Amino acid sequence: MTNHFAADVLICGAGAAGLTLAIELARRGVSFRLIEKRREPFHGSRGKGIQARTQEVFEDLGILDRAVAAGGVYPPMRVYCPDGKFVEKDFDERPQPTPAEPYHIPLMVPQFMTECIMRERLAELGGHVRFGCELSGFEQDEDGVTAKLSGPDGEETFSVRYLVGADGARSFVRGALGVDFPGKTLGVRAVVADVALTGLDRGWWHQFNDGDMQRMLSICPLGGTDLFQLQGPVPPEGDINLSAAGLEHMIAERTRRSGIRVHSVSWASAYAMNARLAERYRAGRVFLVGDAAHIHPPTGGQGLNTSVQDACNLGWKLAAVLRGARDDLLDSYEIERRPVAEAMLGLSTRLLDAGKRGDIRRGREVRQLDICYPDSPVSVEFPPRRDGLRAGDRAPDAPVRGAAGQPARLFQLFKGPHWTLLVHGQGQVAPRPGLHIHRLGERGDIIDTGNHVHDAYTLAEGECVLVRPDGYVAAISTMDTEGTRQLEAYLDRMALSAHEEHPL
Repeated sequence: MTNHFAADVLICGAGAAGLTLAIELARRGVSFRLIEKRREPFHGSRGKGIQARTQEVFEDLGILDRAVAAGGVYPPMRVYCPDGKFVEKDFDERPQPTPAEPYHIPLMVPQFMTECIMRERLAELGGHVRFGCELSGFEQDEDGVTAKLSGPDGEETFSVRYLVGADGARSFVRGALGVDFPGKTLGVRAVVADVALTGLDRGWWHQFNDGDMQRMLSICPLGGTDLFQLQGPVPPEGDINLSAAGLEHMIAERTRRSGIRVHSVSWASAYAMNARLAERYRAGRVFLVGDAAHIHPPTGGQGLNTSVQDACNLGWKLAAVLRGARDDLLDSYEIERRPVAEAMLGLSTRLLDAGKRGDIRRGREVRQLDICYPDSPVSVEFPPRRDGLRAGDRAPDAPVRGAAGQPARLFQLFKGPHWTLLVHGQGQVAPRPGLHIHRLGERGDIIDTGNHVHDAYTLAEGECVLVRPDGYVAAISTMDTEGTRQLEAYLDRMALSAHEEHPL
């Protein structure tokens, strides 16, 4: 294999996972190519729920406000009884935001709009998608990966240091690696379609025949569009008429209403629900993210969210290793993310079973705010902690005030591709490129006016917390001689090398 690399990373697949990874690499100055075998962007609504933790990720990526403006929150539900009467209820719990957790309510943003917003953000960072370009084969050795690509301009050979398969449930990359994808088909086949219809109020998510797996039907207005998303189980075998006339007939048959008219179908799909998890997320210099690594039933709205967070986890680690960090940092991607997918797979399957009984309840677990990596080799404490915030936990938000008097939030300080060190009190850490240092306490640059930082982080005088680029706690340390020495060694391992000898 040649030692000349056309780019650092090749990303195969430009869905939500591939686009997130491309944004992460672009804002770190890592060279990449993002390819998509489709000739044009996906135009369906499939993954429409943006959970609280993913909203935090979107804030970091600089796209949350755009996503909220494009979509909106879920409408309340009308659950219809056999006699035509209905019960009104909220789709989900609607808890109030807190200083530590600013987002709680899921957003509804059709997938095609989310991906459009991501492509716009990628373009701002100088990147783009190569549509109509397909990976047809690859080989790897200890130095890199040679990929064979085919596209509008013919075939080419492309050499990179790493390849990432973000190419969906039927992943070519996973198949070429020979990675098993065990799991099961869940015995449910369903239709999902984006349709223009009249005859239903757009202020409600309409649910018919809840718990009846032959006649259940869900019709939800899609935020930011004039469309409705239609969902419902269908027979396990046979063709499904996905035309406007066919879907209108299904609606009439299941709702016993004659006044609902389907005028057009923007996108439609009939699919069998599966729950599968790749045996491995890494094989040498090749990685799997998103649906290439795990597929879930749509109950609970976990799939797209888990995929986006896969990419965030892998992105900063690839950049760090390319900058000089040890290669085994990349092993922590699977160590951290595969158990998350396994848990989300179980949650989605349990919610599917509850939906079959007409008893689906979505609680805190779907928001993904409690995901943590306590057993990761990247999570360290000097010395070990017994109580409060731990290494590997999600780093909480908190309102603060700058020393100059202006209000701010910790998430604003964390935003970007850098690491953040919060120091309570005095202590000396050498300035390093890619590390932002903020101090609390006397002569600190941020002021904990409401004690929200104290409540969330429980830092004693002389302690510090190091926050990773993806918003998780990497390390908690004392700022004495030994703690500082270990913290400095940790930063060196992450390729955050000090360029000056004079500490702050």
